[in-house]
Parts: sequence; structure tokens; C-alpha cells
Amino acid sequence: MTRRDGSNGENDRPQSMTDHDTTDQASTADEAASTGRTFPFTAIVDQAEMKRALVLNAVNPDVGGVLIRGERGTAKSTAVRALVEVLPEIEAVADCPYGCPPDDHDRMCSDCRERHDADEDLPVETRPMRVVDLPLNASEDRVVGSIDLERAVQAGEREFEPGILAEANRNVLYVDEVNLLDDHIVDVLLDAAAMGENIVEREGVSFRHPSEFILVGTMNPEEGDLRPQLLDRFGLVVDVEGVTEVDDRVEISRRRAAFEADPDAFRIEYADEQATLREDIVAARERLDDVALDDTIARLIAGMNIELDVDGHRGDITLRRAARTLAAFEGEDEVTARTVRHVARMALEHRLQRLPFEEEDQDVMSVFHDVRRELDLED
Repeated sequence: MTRRDGSNGENDRPQSMTDHDTTDQASTADEAASTGRTFPFTAIVDQAEMKRALVLNAVNPDVGGVLIRGERGTAKSTAVRALVEVLPEIEAVADCPYGCPPDDHDRMCSDCRERHDADEDLPVETRPMRVVDLPLNASEDRVVGSIDLERAVQAGEREFEPGILAEANRNVLYVDEVNLLDDHIVDVLLDAAAMGENIVEREGVSFRHPSEFILVGTMNPEEGDLRPQLLDRFGLVVDVEGVTEVDDRVEISRRRAAFEADPDAFRIEYADEQATLREDIVAARERLDDVALDDTIARLIAGMNIELDVDGHRGDITLRRAARTLAAFEGEDEVTARTVRHVARMALEHRLQRLPFEEEDQDVMSVFHDVRRELDLED
């Protein structure tokens, strides 16, 4: 199967998704953030898996978010903050705290829905998507929002103070050092991400609002890991490492120097690639519903999960969604074994059971090829 860019190798890199970053790129992004100029997503050197996982979630948030694990200085946050600049702008109800879509009744909050049903002309504005940060010390009320119980009881009115999940609706919710966040808060985030809705209940009083977002977490495994139960609920997990190839390190330093010398000129240099990637994301969203996944590929996915002894069905569901999304992004009409191979590790590796004293870990790629051969599928 030929890829959209005319190549057919696993290690080929499309121009709009150059792939490895390191400390230089990380510090560049931090410095640029203070000036409002973000390092371009397409200028990040190497790290193909990380960028692929982010783009798949940008195309289809139902993939379930992405957790990026890696040592310090691997520019995890660089990629996350750069992602929003290749996302298309959205239309939103201008005076709505949740930024509801003005033309999608099912995704509106209760207030926008009532106004829409009353034939009120909703004020509309076009705005860019943005990164909403969740601080490590955030309380549950700050995350989910709070209800004024006294007013609810005395006046019979539900007064709701929106939280971070309201702010994140239709944006990117970013949790740095997610492994250091309280497990209960992580659970709340994952629940909202899965349902697309935030439900707050206090003393018999409840309030709900839309909360659809692209969930991205980053962490340094040296500082502790997530519980397996929480890890399993992230759709994709990618492990990143620092650059060890001389040519890549030279290119990273060259790009950093160019960006620091003239950020505007550097961003202009990558403007066409940024625009192309943004157009590809939009086209993939439009194509996604039409991508076919036949029974043989479904059996490949199910067979891999069985052979890898993956608990439950999240692995099957996520791998199907990720494979269809990648096919849509690459301009394909159907999912192939090659498509599955490119997303299998990030969808399944973190779901494998690591038993004490086990002589050898299961390898996702080895199992993929074993099941593929059994089904007589070409790669």
C-alpha cells in the first residue's frame, strides 16, 4: 500500500510530520511561550511516534488521549503546546463559558440549547483552539467546578462556578507530570474525557455541562508511574528518548539558534508545512466516517489482544479507532495490516500485564506478525 506522500516505508517521514527532540527544543519552547511565539510543530526534529499520537487525537479525540513518557528535556511539552497551532479554528457561542458549537444542538450546554430552541440568535465568534493547563495542586472544585449549595437550598437556584473542565471544552487539556497528580483527580479527568461531559454532584444538587477535549498527559517515569488501572484508560501511550544521533543533534541546535535569532522569520519558514498539516487534519476529520475496516482486519486486532492477554476490550476498541484515524489521515479508504502495525505499539504496549519473575515480556510487534501470518495478510 503506497502512502499519501508516495513512499511505502515505516521509517519514511512525511514533510509535514518531521519526527526526535531534546533539551534544546524543550527550552526553546519554554522561552518562546513567554513571548507568545510557539516553536512550530513541523519544525520538531524526529519523535515520529509522539507526533503521530498527538495528530491522531487531534483528528479523532475519541481515540482517548495520549500519555507521553520520557526523561527530562525530551521536549514533551514543546510538542503539546505546538500542536494547537496546526489545529483548525472553531466557531463558538461568544457569550457561553463552555464555547458551545452554535450549530450542533446535541453538543450544547443546557443554556445554549434553551436559547437555540427559543429561536434566539446566538452570538458567534471564530477562535483558535488553545492549551488549558491543569496545575498539580488543583483542588477537585477547581477542576470540576463548584455549586453554591446555600443559594441552591435557600433560593432554589443552581449557581455553578465553572472549573478547568469547562475551560477545556473543545480545547486541549494538558497535564504535565500527570503521575504526580492525585489519583482521584486523574480519574475525574479520564471520566470526563470518556463521556464528553462533566457532572458535578453536591448534597443532592447536580449540574452538568459539555466537556469534550483532547487529553494529553506527560510524565517522567523516574519520578513514579501511574497505577495500571489509570494507565489503561489512556488511549495511546508513547515513550520518548533523547537524541543520540549526531546529525539530529546538529540539526536541533541549528534550528534552535535560528529560532532564537529571529522567531518570526523561523516561523515563516515553516508556515507552509504548518498550513499543510492543518489542512490534512481537517481533511482527515471529514474522511474518518467513510474509512472501512473489514472483518479480516477486525480479526487481526482481536487476535493480537487475545495473544497479548490484554484485559477487557479497551485495547480492541482503541486500536480500531487509532487505525481508522491513521488511515483517514493518510488519505486511505480502508484500514490495512500496515496501518494497524503503525499504531499497535502505542495502543497496546501499556496494557500488557507484567508478571513478577516472568522470563520474557510479550512483544507487540512479534504478536502482530504472528497473527498477521495466520490470517494470510500482507504487511
